[in-house]
Amino acid sequence: MSPLSFDRFCAEVLAQTGLLRSCVKGADTRAPVPSCPGWNLGRLLRHVGGTHRRVEEAVRTRVTESAPGPLRDGVSGCTDENGEVLDAWLADGAARLVRTLREAGPCAEVRTAAGSQSAAFWVRRTVHETAIHRADAALAARAGFDLDEELALDALDEWMTFASLPEAVDAAPGRPSLLGPGRTLHFHATGPAPDATAGEWLVDLTGDTARWRHAHARAAVAVRGPLTDLLLFVHRRPTPSGSGGIEILGDEPLLDLWLERSGSRLR
Repeated sequence: MSPLSFDRFCAEVLAQTGLLRSCVKGADTRAPVPSCPGWNLGRLLRHVGGTHRRVEEAVRTRVTESAPGPLRDGVSGCTDENGEVLDAWLADGAARLVRTLREAGPCAEVRTAAGSQSAAFWVRRTVHETAIHRADAALAARAGFDLDEELALDALDEWMTFASLPEAVDAAPGRPSLLGPGRTLHFHATGPAPDATAGEWLVDLTGDTARWRHAHARAAVAVRGPLTDLLLFVHRRPTPSGSGGIEILGDEPLLDLWLERSGSRLR
């Protein structure tokens, strides 16, 4: 459960979308997005706007069967590359989504690919999805990117939760299990944090399931860096501080395997 409120997340859907729109204002929508190979800026914006519309539909119709893939491509809703048209389309989709979320309330049941969840799940997921794609857009537009500390901390909490799902760690034909003796990872966000361990995450893969908690502890591999850099690093995005922003100590092959498997639902 996120420590941030449903109302805060609703406000952040609008805020993150507004920041995205400002970031790309006047930019060439044909510009390539380096962190999303094969995409240009227009496709990225259509993906974000399509996501907002598909989540809105899922919440409004109270989807109870298999989720309609609201966090997948979603690019069919808008085909115009005109920046002004895309800007208005993004603003409208975000506003519609927030109205629907607020009418539904946090406890409205909406199914996801992970099973029965709620509108609270979807608004949190949408905020972090939009923020990460804002980083992609900033890279394409050669603009700066930063993220509120509370949101960045919560986004990393969400990542750790997805990374601990059974399908992320279980062995399957052709791939090894992540679980095994001595397999632990520690992530440490340098800089200010609300309390002593809010910016530290220990991932424990030594048991029969994956677990994570906030803790300061030794691990097989340790990853340190500024909070925003750390968030973008786990999402396999370039970091604002460049290659020197992240320090890795220990078992890098374990880290690479965990990153590849853990983010399958968030890319």
